Amino acid sequence: MSAVTTGADDKLIADFQPGENFEDRVFMVSQKDLRTTSNGSMYIHMVFADQSGQVVARIWQANQQMYNVIPEGGFISMRGRVESYKGNLQVIGEAIRPLKKDDVDLSRFLPHTRFNVETMWNRLLEILRTVENPHVLKVVKAFVTDEKIIAGFKKAPAAITNHHAYIGGLLEHTVGLLELANRIFGDGKRANSLFPDVSRDLVLAGLLMHDIGKITELDYDTSFSYSTSGQLIGHITQAAIWLDRKIAAIEAESGEAFPEDIRNVLTHIIVAHHGSYEFGSPKLPSCPEAIAVHYIDNLDAKLNMALANIRDSRDDDSDWTQYVRPLEARIFKKDVMGIRGDADGKSD
Repeated sequence: MSAVTTGADDKLIADFQPGENFEDRVFMVSQKDLRTTSNGSMYIHMVFADQSGQVVARIWQANQQMYNVIPEGGFISMRGRVESYKGNLQVIGEAIRPLKKDDVDLSRFLPHTRFNVETMWNRLLEILRTVENPHVLKVVKAFVTDEKIIAGFKKAPAAITNHHAYIGGLLEHTVGLLELANRIFGDGKRANSLFPDVSRDLVLAGLLMHDIGKITELDYDTSFSYSTSGQLIGHITQAAIWLDRKIAAIEAESGEAFPEDIRNVLTHIIVAHHGSYEFGSPKLPSCPEAIAVHYIDNLDAKLNMALANIRDSRDDDSDWTQYVRPLEARIFKKDVMGIRGDADGKSD
């Protein structure tokens, strides 16, 4: 194989076309798996990613040694071709070799939010400034003035796959949740709330904190993966730990005890936001605010998945996307009302 090229002329995944052949194409391997075909031969199933999206890749007639050479979360140079399979593109590899991170232009391989990060961050602060309860406001302020948390919040993805899986995705997801809550529970005026008996302050604080532990749960410097902390602790537990520490600091500074009921409800919102034991919540949502956070979170995540799959669909001849496992369905992508692609304020 010839020398590796990582320059700007390399096509992004979004620009691949069926029938293309390539030599020494650089890919980031976000996932890999050694599988067996129906006739007993082995093949390698991979997912390649760059800033424009993802594509499935396969190497037929593989073996364990070949599989071990491929660095998951790292980079390879590969000779192969692009094919169309059931309406979607896939890459077929013929020869590979691993690459060192220092030999690769990393900026090309991490997908980014479509929206302006600083605009989103300022909007997040604008909404959170409307929290009225002084105790809840102190908790919010403790998080949004923590420089290390701010840096991670602006960069972290919201997930490795599925929804908001790109740099800035956690911030985009959180701002989307706060916007939803702002519409449901009013703009700071209780009379404007659709549910005036649900605390808007607790919902907003819960939405800020529910996924904040993903800042350390995920690694996102060269690829998206779970950190050691993420695998041992997880984002739910991490957020609860941080909340406890922030409240302890508030108590030390004020010399007063933080209200125990508010502490318990905020902690409950965090630990219950996945909504079921099956998905990792140690408790089920058991107060109105926790129920609200769970369903607002679920709505934003599910719609993001559906719309992303519509945008990324490669089969223009079909009105349906490929099967989306988390949604347990193929998504009808035809824009019958002609509204998709309208301007979104977050991109200003």
